[in-house]
Amino acid sequence: MAAKGGVDIEERRNALPRLGQLPFEAVRKRMASINLSDGKPRAYVKGAPREILDLCTHILTNGKVESLTDPLREMILSKNDSMAKDGLRVLGITYRPLDFSEGFTIENTEKDLIFLGLVGMMDPPRPEVPKAIELCHRAGIRVVMITGDYGLTALSIAKKIRLTKTVNPKIVTGNELSEMDDEVLRKLLREEEVVFARVSPEHKMRVVTAFKDMDEIVAVTGDGVNDAPALKKADIGVAMGIRGSDVAKEAAAMILTDDNFASIMAAIEEGRAVYANIKKFVTYIFASNIPEIVPFIAFALFKIPLPLTVMQILAVDLGTDMVPALGLGAEPPEPGVMDKPPRPMNQRLLDIPLLLRAYCFLGPMEAAACMAGFFFIYFQYGWVPGMAMPDSGVIYLTATTMSLAGIVATQIGNVFACRTERESVFTVGFFKNKLVLLGIVSELAIITTLIYTPFLQKIFGLAPIGLKQWGFLFAFTPVLFLVEEGRKWIVRNWHS
Repeated sequence: MAAKGGVDIEERRNALPRLGQLPFEAVRKRMASINLSDGKPRAYVKGAPREILDLCTHILTNGKVESLTDPLREMILSKNDSMAKDGLRVLGITYRPLDFSEGFTIENTEKDLIFLGLVGMMDPPRPEVPKAIELCHRAGIRVVMITGDYGLTALSIAKKIRLTKTVNPKIVTGNELSEMDDEVLRKLLREEEVVFARVSPEHKMRVVTAFKDMDEIVAVTGDGVNDAPALKKADIGVAMGIRGSDVAKEAAAMILTDDNFASIMAAIEEGRAVYANIKKFVTYIFASNIPEIVPFIAFALFKIPLPLTVMQILAVDLGTDMVPALGLGAEPPEPGVMDKPPRPMNQRLLDIPLLLRAYCFLGPMEAAACMAGFFFIYFQYGWVPGMAMPDSGVIYLTATTMSLAGIVATQIGNVFACRTERESVFTVGFFKNKLVLLGIVSELAIITTLIYTPFLQKIFGLAPIGLKQWGFLFAFTPVLFLVEEGRKWIVRNWHS
């Protein structure tokens, strides 16, 4: 700051060589530097204005040292509050002549100080932070400021970044926090918007512990050595990568390489997308289990030829389904993914809605296509109910081929349907996920290779099918997709 004002720093350091230092402590809220001035020791003390002012007995005005009267104290404190309301971090600057015989202890140095003035420093929030805070609110994430800054400074910054929804949130200082018991603190956190100011690392630890006692998932950001206990106590400790200490980084679960709060929200969005994509992947895979099981049930109950062989099931599970499923894992975040509250801690990945969707909605439609394709061939060859169904030969091989191809055809509709859970696929774009499209191409390539390659026909028990049969099967693809779109529309309107 002095350098920006045109002061030659090296020249001043040489003119006032340092003799000693009393480091900053959170309890004292100040630090002192002892320098040699005109052959005599002098202490320069800076720190929180209110705490510094309590140690002052005089003030330097117009080059003269005068007594610090009560009206002058009130004027200084008023100016301090005015600067703090503008979001400035304010320091009080003082000095005191010393004597070598006194020794440079805290008790001998930080007393009877002469007040020099106030210094205001602006550390403006990054421009993207207000938007990130707004995103937090929309996502059901509560952000609480815990800072060592003066209360009015903290409040000003909180308003600038739109941290609080109320006009005048409660400001709780470290001293007030020390006087609260744990139950009062938990009640405060439940009922009010709070900005914690002038707090120590111990206070930060208490707030984190209180939130955890309320069964909240807690993430804490920090950069200093003193932040390490809170970072370790939190469910997710986030250390600053640029200005963070090694101790803080070691205690944290995550390091923010750009020291940007907005990056945390980007990580949360990515995390929600990954979780959603796992559910999409599982839904897609589980849905194909039903058309694989139903043929065996029909075979056992109705004494018909087995519509789907074990080798054909392996062709689906280890062949045609693989790349489309991987494509769902690369699906970008859905619109509105950050407009939902965090999922409950006890919510399972394989929850009831997922299983119902896969096993009771998508799966039965695929099973219907599979069995329809199987019987379609028999009907083409003149079979009617009551007649015996051949369980070998061209008719049977063609029928099982239709069962297999029916699963593949409906899985194409299913992979599009699984790209979203509630939103319409039309809103995210059909061709946005190139890996899904590649998966569909690979799926078609695999099934056609199996069906039309003679030696693979023998291995998998398949026979060639014509355009008419393909047309019959692919009629089920848009049907499944559009029925699922209808379900999503009902869910969206029901919730809204």
